Amino acid sequence: MDDSRHRAEHAATPDSRVQVAIHHWAPRFVANGVPLTDFQEVTAGIARWEEWCQAWCARAALHEELGNQSLAAGYGLSAGAHFTRAAVCYHFAKFVFVNDYEQMRGAHRKAVECRMRALPLLDPPGERVEIPHEGTRLFGILRKPAGATRPPIVVMCMGLDSAKEEMDTNENVFLARGMATLTFDGPGQGEAEYELPIRGDYEAPVKSVVDWVEQRPDLDATRIGLWGVSLGGYYAPRAAAFEKRVKACIALSGPYEWAEIWSSLPELTREAFRVRAKCGTQADALKLGAALSLRGVAAKITCPLFVMAGKLDRLVPWQDGERLAREARGPVEFCLIEDGNHVANNRAYKYRTQSADWLARQLGRAG
Repeated sequence: MDDSRHRAEHAATPDSRVQVAIHHWAPRFVANGVPLTDFQEVTAGIARWEEWCQAWCARAALHEELGNQSLAAGYGLSAGAHFTRAAVCYHFAKFVFVNDYEQMRGAHRKAVECRMRALPLLDPPGERVEIPHEGTRLFGILRKPAGATRPPIVVMCMGLDSAKEEMDTNENVFLARGMATLTFDGPGQGEAEYELPIRGDYEAPVKSVVDWVEQRPDLDATRIGLWGVSLGGYYAPRAAAFEKRVKACIALSGPYEWAEIWSSLPELTREAFRVRAKCGTQADALKLGAALSLRGVAAKITCPLFVMAGKLDRLVPWQDGERLAREARGPVEFCLIEDGNHVANNRAYKYRTQSADWLARQLGRAG
């Protein structure tokens, strides 16, 4: 058999982990900034999960070089777009690639570097910030709408495998409506995942973030919204239940009780949780995961709450969102997308702008 035929047959039979990544997350990649053809071409060339990180890093490097070329030619806006796209591709190289820690960290460093290079070139630009938290620091990205004076702010909580470098498309819908955005990596996430393990009481890092916002004279700390995606769709309402300085909250496809869905989660997700929770075994991870629960907590949520769930979600049952919406004590809008997958990334047009309009109303901004 010649080499080209062997490679073609090898690529045609990807292992189950690659298939899971493609089937569960393809719409997310595209909705969050990866060109569709990039996704198709890169994944078509991956036969084994062990090849995933390197393949995505190679594609990210192409976008990074386009950024370098644009910057050298004096086209800053184009360079910012290329560097942002490179950051997203580097991020997806590492997002659940915990089987090779050093390779994952290398891709992560490049994601952070490219997004940092993009920040001053964006419209509106971004600022890398450090937030004091329990003797250490959390890193975030602050962006403010052009020309705004003390705008309201949306604090954006990441999920299990998302990080602030993935959030450009999500930030932009809020920025366009006059709200500042602060995406940050909390315990077990992004730049914090190497030092701080996952924790169920996510109100602790959110308190540190809100304390920090209150020290910024250019932001209106009386108008803080909280947004969370996937596991962040648990973190955000959990924090809103205890952090009463939060005026409104958006929860996207978050679990009600992590331990209840544990056995149905993909292997890649369970292993990423184990590693980022600093647990030695899956059993230990499940035990820690039991702390991620809204039981007895959801009823403490009194601020306005927007809950979105996809009825075709194969990761988090849509009924988890319905339960959160039912138990919260404040005004609730429950958005069930009948043909939506996890985070309804396959139907982002059915909730992204709608949830941003809703939050603009809650924080006193007209859409």
